Amino acid sequence: MSMQTDAEKTRVLNDELRKHLLGGGAIMTAGIAELGSEAVERLVKTIAVFDDFCHANDPHEEHDFGVFAFEGVQVVFKIDYYDKSLNFHSPNPADPAVTERIITIMRADEY
Repeated sequence: MSMQTDAEKTRVLNDELRKHLLGGGAIMTAGIAELGSEAVERLVKTIAVFDDFCHANDPHEEHDFGVFAFEGVQVVFKIDYYDKSLNFHSPNPADPAVTERIITIMRADEY
């Protein structure tokens, strides 16, 4: 039986949020909302299957950030870790009992 590292646990939890919107919240910026609900639905599906993680954009191997072109717009997603009150950073992003994950979807020019 292998023990998961904190980075592995965090990556699994981040993938659950990114792929299925489970285990946290989601925020989109005004620039994303302006694309319209049908485009946002396609964008959420695109983020769910995003797998272009490499050392350059994912040095901690947590799958918490991505940038890609979507229908002519550069899009960024970022997962942040808060404590359960959403006031401070999480004391341990690998522990869902003390962490509230929030994925933010924005245009790159809003970052």
